[in-house]
Amino acid sequence: MFEKIANIFRIPDLRNRVLFTLGLLAVYRLGAHIPTPGINADLLAQFFNQNSGSALGLVDLFSGGNLRKLTVFALGIMPYITASIIFQLLTVIYEPLAKLQKEGEMGRRKITQWTRYVTVLLAIVQSFAIALTLTNTSTGQSMVTINKYEFIPMCVITLTTGTAFIMWLGEQITERGIGNGMSLLIFTGIVVGLPKGIAELYDKATTSAWGGLTPIILVLLIVAMVGVVAFIIFVERSERRIPVQYAKRVVGRKMMGGQSTHLPLKVNSGGVMPVIFASSILSAPLLFAGMSFFGSGPLKDTRFFGPILQGLAPGEPWYELLYIVAIIFFAYFYISIVFRPDDIADNMRKYGGFIPGIRPGKRTSDFINDVLTRITLVGAIYLIIISIIPTILISGIHFNHLWLIGPVFDRLPTWTTQGLGVNFYFGGTSLLIVVGVAMDTVNQIESQLIMRHYDGFSPKSGRIRGRRSW
Repeated sequence: MFEKIANIFRIPDLRNRVLFTLGLLAVYRLGAHIPTPGINADLLAQFFNQNSGSALGLVDLFSGGNLRKLTVFALGIMPYITASIIFQLLTVIYEPLAKLQKEGEMGRRKITQWTRYVTVLLAIVQSFAIALTLTNTSTGQSMVTINKYEFIPMCVITLTTGTAFIMWLGEQITERGIGNGMSLLIFTGIVVGLPKGIAELYDKATTSAWGGLTPIILVLLIVAMVGVVAFIIFVERSERRIPVQYAKRVVGRKMMGGQSTHLPLKVNSGGVMPVIFASSILSAPLLFAGMSFFGSGPLKDTRFFGPILQGLAPGEPWYELLYIVAIIFFAYFYISIVFRPDDIADNMRKYGGFIPGIRPGKRTSDFINDVLTRITLVGAIYLIIISIIPTILISGIHFNHLWLIGPVFDRLPTWTTQGLGVNFYFGGTSLLIVVGVAMDTVNQIESQLIMRHYDGFSPKSGRIRGRRSW
């Protein structure tokens, strides 16, 4: 293993990419220690501790803990993710934008430029809402130490600039570093809190903060966490292999083709993106729920929006239902963008390839699309299971809060509606992001090593293989 890691630094280009990525990630973490001027840090930390189980906790997770301290990077990459979702949806329903995307590199650059503009616009709106909330608190204690008419424009400029800089960092890592820049920024923000999470877990175990957490239960919790990691790795490596046969062709004086290969279709081709997209979409209204506008108090306390936002809080049945639907939608939506069966079928026909028993052309495209539809559903169910586990462990799903039929669910076991009361740092979403991004980055480094005739991280006896064809 150490020899394979040393091979990374023997290749100048790969070494420069890895060091460049680490350098920019260090700059990102440096920004986590630069607070926005005029903030009462103690009251802000107290506010987040009181709302740790709400959507603010999820937004703070994606920002790497920057929102809790309201640093210059407090908004994180959430505005960029939201802007990307908007344009990816528009490319499907808006024909001129779809044509622009098909124009090649120039079209993609144009869409990327528009995405940046929308990101800045969303950052301005979100930072203004945050500044307005901090200056219009209903608790009687102001979280701002300076005049609000000075704080609001300064906060908007600071947070918007920080978001634009984070967007630039992510793009530079993707282009000149190794791995996906935006995913690595989220990965870094989660991993940096691992020591603190382990310390909190140990503290709760020793002080019986979980109501008498015995060593046996603690060991079972660790074993379950390792099992979840193994399950994530297994599914992420799984693939459906469609056999492909190439007919023999005479090219000049040589006989070409006549070989058998396969078309690999990953069970979870979208990776962590469906979960990130679904979380960002559902966190937006919940984030604004705790904000106050023009001194009228938080929206969640109003007579009209209060019941609606309360029903859409994490752990509530309607929230979990929308979360499940959003994951399934984005799983299919993402795969429809990155994987086009028609193009694959056309390329196979051009080079004399065919699937045994399936006619080339449209029949091949339909067959690939059917297989992709089935395995994408399996991948979406896998993402749902991983994402729902923390909710069950922490607070359960509050079926007893449903209107009219709620009392019926009072007969269910207590752990289904109130949870097990177990809380640890690596929940399902964060664990999925960490494992998925780590695997993707290692795969990219391994491909760079193999391309330059070095051994990768996989065993010499064979590459890590996915599941056999179903």
